[in-house]
Amino acid sequence: MDNTAAGTTSTPDAFTSLGHQLEELQLIKFSLLPGELFTFVLPDEDAAAWTSAVDAYSTDPEGEAVQALKQRLSDHVQPDRSRDVYFELELPDAYPGAAGGPGVHVKGDALHHAEEIRWNEIVNAKLEDIPDCGFPTYQLLSEHLLPLLHAKLDAQSPRVRQAAAPRAMEPAPAPSQLHHALLTSHHLVSPQKRRSMQHWSAALSVSGFAKVGHPGVIYCAGAREAVEEFVRNVKAMQWLALRVRFVEPLANPGSASENERKANRRWVEYEKVGDVVEEMRRLGRVSYIVEMGIGSSAATMSK
Repeated sequence: MDNTAAGTTSTPDAFTSLGHQLEELQLIKFSLLPGELFTFVLPDEDAAAWTSAVDAYSTDPEGEAVQALKQRLSDHVQPDRSRDVYFELELPDAYPGAAGGPGVHVKGDALHHAEEIRWNEIVNAKLEDIPDCGFPTYQLLSEHLLPLLHAKLDAQSPRVRQAAAPRAMEPAPAPSQLHHALLTSHHLVSPQKRRSMQHWSAALSVSGFAKVGHPGVIYCAGAREAVEEFVRNVKAMQWLALRVRFVEPLANPGSASENERKANRRWVEYEKVGDVVEEMRRLGRVSYIVEMGIGSSAATMSK
């Protein structure tokens, strides 16, 4: 595995970029599922410096660990410790500036040359589809590459499916009814709150979004127990004018179940109310926010 040569971030603009990189790396680290591993492809001392800075950034963004970090990034997220397939990411010093897009490489001992070419074509296509959300690398991994890789690995494990087949005859416990929740606040700006919600979304297997800025809008959906715990966690943080608009069962569980399956592991951030309206329309639930007076004008204009 090739290591990327270390770079420097000596200018104020570069240090600002480094802070954004650390914030996005925290989002990636918090969103990992069991069996996925985040590590740095660097010499031991450099890797330790990056790890310390990522861990310390949320509580001490200008502390010694962050200030001491002047390296160029090369990291990969992998589905298991065997490293059969992994994604190697290179974030230039200027990232996420216009001239500092991420370099993404798909590698692994289990990849044939043709598969490697196909994966790189997928990466290039997905990079073009990702909107300017502020965290393109995180979105590329959590919403596209990792789900595709898990699907590929599942399809290559017929023995696992065969071993599980006899259990299909056993009575299965009734699944928890799907619930959803909508919360609003005066604003949602804090990076720490945003990172916490991303972490809870992954840990509780709920999907949804947060609209950042003014006002703040939070929507999540999933199993009842998970949604209720997510809402409790959000309420436990300090908020200005936080309102829980509703926590209730989904009106159409069958349709919603399919939507939730497709949106599995999806947590998104939006900056505009119009984007919130479009996302709820995609899920078939736009009426829930329009009835609350959120985005009603945007919904009318889009008709």
